[in-house]
Amino acid sequence: MNPPETSPSAPPGLENLTLLGSATPTQYPTQYNPRLLETVPSPVQDAYWVKFNCPEFTSLCPKTGQPDFATLTISYVPDQWIVESKSLKLYLFSFRNHGAFHEAVVNIIRQDLQKALAPRYIEVWGKFLPRGGLSIDPYTNWGKPGTPFEELALFRFRSHDLNPEKVDNR
Repeated sequence: MNPPETSPSAPPGLENLTLLGSATPTQYPTQYNPRLLETVPSPVQDAYWVKFNCPEFTSLCPKTGQPDFATLTISYVPDQWIVESKSLKLYLFSFRNHGAFHEAVVNIIRQDLQKALAPRYIEVWGKFLPRGGLSIDPYTNWGKPGTPFEELALFRFRSHDLNPEKVDNR
């Protein structure tokens, strides 16, 4: 990918972005690629939530090669970094031809984002459409050890599906 065209007035920390604002047409990945994730400095240092909903996520069954469709929810509490959303979209798109079980997919995404962002807290929940009459909704989370976010992770892990939402698309 080409380096971004930055203006002299670009805010600090954005000079390393290669995807957002690029003058070249977007290249959609054909293979899983965690290096697509780009980060920018968090605009504030206070604790706050960032939530992404991806209702059109696709990956492949590693055994049959058939497509699996899901709504992914990614929530995190940043520390120093946030993920740039275009890079996240392309990263998620990179799973389109990637064969992995549902449970692996959500854990791979959490681990990749955790590595890129070093957040205070992160969770990923996949709500996969049924195949063969069975839907799978794997959930994973992590909280920074030795902080209140470690306790938050334990609390949310224990209670994440006590009040399941109405699912009307499956």
